[in-house]
Amino acid sequence: MENHIVIMAGGIGSRLWPMSTPEYPKQFVDVIGCGKSLIQLTVERFLPLCPIQHMWVVTSERYTDIVKEQLPELPESQILAEPEARNTAPCIAYACWKIKKEHPHANIVVTPSDALVINTTEFARCIAMALNKTADSNAIVTLGIKPSRPETGYGYIAAKVYTDVSDMCEVEAFKEKPDKETAQKYVKAGNFFWNAGIFVWNVETITTAIRDYAPQIAEVMDRLEQALFTEREHEELKRLFPMCEKISIDYAVMEQAENIFVVPAEFGWSDLGSWGALHTLLPQDHNGNAKVGTQIELHNCRNCMVHTTEEKRVVLEGLENYIVTERKGQLLVCRMSEEQRIKEFSLSLIHI
Repeated sequence: MENHIVIMAGGIGSRLWPMSTPEYPKQFVDVIGCGKSLIQLTVERFLPLCPIQHMWVVTSERYTDIVKEQLPELPESQILAEPEARNTAPCIAYACWKIKKEHPHANIVVTPSDALVINTTEFARCIAMALNKTADSNAIVTLGIKPSRPETGYGYIAAKVYTDVSDMCEVEAFKEKPDKETAQKYVKAGNFFWNAGIFVWNVETITTAIRDYAPQIAEVMDRLEQALFTEREHEELKRLFPMCEKISIDYAVMEQAENIFVVPAEFGWSDLGSWGALHTLLPQDHNGNAKVGTQIELHNCRNCMVHTTEEKRVVLEGLENYIVTERKGQLLVCRMSEEQRIKEFSLSLIHI
C-alpha cells in the first residue's frame, strides 16, 4: 500500500484573533516565530512517511492561492477547494473518493493543518504504527494524546483497557468536550486521551464506513465521482458539495463505527486553539512570560502572552495575566481569564 496524507486546512481560528483572521487564518501564520507556518510544519513532519506528491490539502476556495504560495512543491491538482464549509465529514469524503479513484490501495492519514508537534520523531513513530495496523485490516486508528491537565477545550477518547506499556488500545467511546469536573474524572481514570483529530485508515475502510454510516454524503460523492480528475470537476463540485450533510467525521462515522483503535501518544501536541494554549507551549522567562516578536521589552510583567511580530518595538510595564497581540493594524489587549471572549470580539468587528 502507498501512504497518502490528507491535510484539512479550511478553518479560520477565530479564538486566535487578531493573529488569525478569516482572510489569513492561523494555519498559514508563523505562530511560534520559527520562520514557518503551521501548515508548512505539518507537511514537514509527514515527509519521513510520505512524499509531498502523495499529500492532499483540502481548503476553502478563498485560501487556494495561499496554499500554492506556501507549498510550491505540492501538485496543484492536489489542492482540493471546497466551495463552502460543510464540516469535516464531507471534507474527508471528497478527499478519500478522489484518492480512491487513482490510488485504490491507498493507506491514508487525515490530519488538521493547525496543530503543533514538538517531538516530530515520536510523532512519526506513532503514525507509522497506525499505518502498519490499517495497511492490511479494516481497522480505524486514531491518535490519543495523554492528558497533562483536565482540559475542557478538547474532546476525549476512552480506551477499553489501558496500561502504561500499551502501544495501541481498542476504543470504548468518543466523548464530547467535558466540563471541568468531568475532565478531572477523565484524567484521574487514566484511560482517557485528548482527541487530536488525527485519523488513519485505508481508503476502502473509510469509503465503506461513510457508505454505512453517512449514506447521504456517500451518495453525493458517488454522483461527483464521474467528474473527478476532469475539467468538469470544479463545476460539479460547486453544484453537488453544498448538498452534503453538514456534520463532523466524529458524529458521522467515529461514534458509530467498530474496530477502532487508539495509539496513546506523548509528543508535545497542541491544537493551538487559544492564546492560553500557545502560552503553555512557548519558552517562558522567570516571570512566566512568553513572547514572539523581535523587540519586546517587559518590565514587572508576569504570566503574559505577547505576540507582536509586526511592531518594531513593544514596551509593556506592570501587566499580569494578559494577552497582548497585534497583526495588520489590529491590537488586542485582553486578560487571560477573559480569552474565551476573543472569538466574540473578532466577530463584533465584522459588523462595525
